[in-house]
Amino acid sequence: MIVKPPCIFLMGPTASGKTALAVELVKHFPMDIISVDSALIYKGMDIGTAKPDAGTLAAAPHRLISFLDPAETYSAADFRRDALQDMQQITEQGRIPLLVGGTMMYFKVLHQGIAELPAADPQIRQQLLDQAQQQGWAAMHKELVAVDPQAAARIHPNDPQRLQRALEVYRATGRTLTQWQQGQKGKNGDQSWGGAQEQFPYRVVNIAVCPLQRSVLHQRIEVRFREMLAQGFYEEVRALYNRGDLHPDLPSMRAVGYRQMWDCLDGKLSYAEMEERGIIATRQLAKRQITWLRGWNDLHWLDSLDPELFENVLKILLLNDILCKPTFSR
Repeated sequence: MIVKPPCIFLMGPTASGKTALAVELVKHFPMDIISVDSALIYKGMDIGTAKPDAGTLAAAPHRLISFLDPAETYSAADFRRDALQDMQQITEQGRIPLLVGGTMMYFKVLHQGIAELPAADPQIRQQLLDQAQQQGWAAMHKELVAVDPQAAARIHPNDPQRLQRALEVYRATGRTLTQWQQGQKGKNGDQSWGGAQEQFPYRVVNIAVCPLQRSVLHQRIEVRFREMLAQGFYEEVRALYNRGDLHPDLPSMRAVGYRQMWDCLDGKLSYAEMEERGIIATRQLAKRQITWLRGWNDLHWLDSLDPELFENVLKILLLNDILCKPTFSR
């Protein structure tokens, strides 16, 4: 019987305290962090993504951050390929991969694999983007409800990238995204996002951290967004805006906070409106992340504000044979 090497999924909504916990773990144990965040991948997008600062990265290096230009795109399948490669390197060095972030789709695809979908069709994609610009993404979501209600139930109306892809697949092939995904299952029989062609080669401990009170999380989100503005978030996005080769339909510029700031620079929102909508959009993102996590199997939920958080995580790792008994002092 093959014993799989261990890894840790450390998940949670935005502003829940994942990074601080991960850095603390790396200080004491042979772990290396892999970021699981679809916005941290971009260069020049530091403030609005709450990217760890230089001091934090020096103490606890993060893989898969700041390696892609905002003009480029990066799929969940790309992430799976790169993350598995990094995980193998970490394991071969006798260390434990610690995957940290809030992009739940990345976690899902990494663990379960992804369906082999038809290639992107640039012409259909542009047609959809033009239609969305005229009618709005809410109307596009209604169209998806009509043709693929199962996919529409999974995809939020404020998630244009996934909406566009689901409609593109249907228009290009006549088959819905759900039909494509149900037609491919992994060896373990799971009907997931397409099913991995092989079982996930790691033994995973799933941990989620979040303040117990939603109101506390909302307050943390508001405080952090205002801190980003004080740190120069407006100037950061203005530099991206002035490049001339970026536009609001790019995945990078659709990131929460960035799309509201872009609208402000475009004159569609006042600064005050941008600030309000940015906070609201971030709270909505956190709600979607929590909804994803509620459907996650074998998940250890922990209060991120518990003074005993580190010790509680340690107990979980010991019970799951991820670590031997530690001989350290904090």
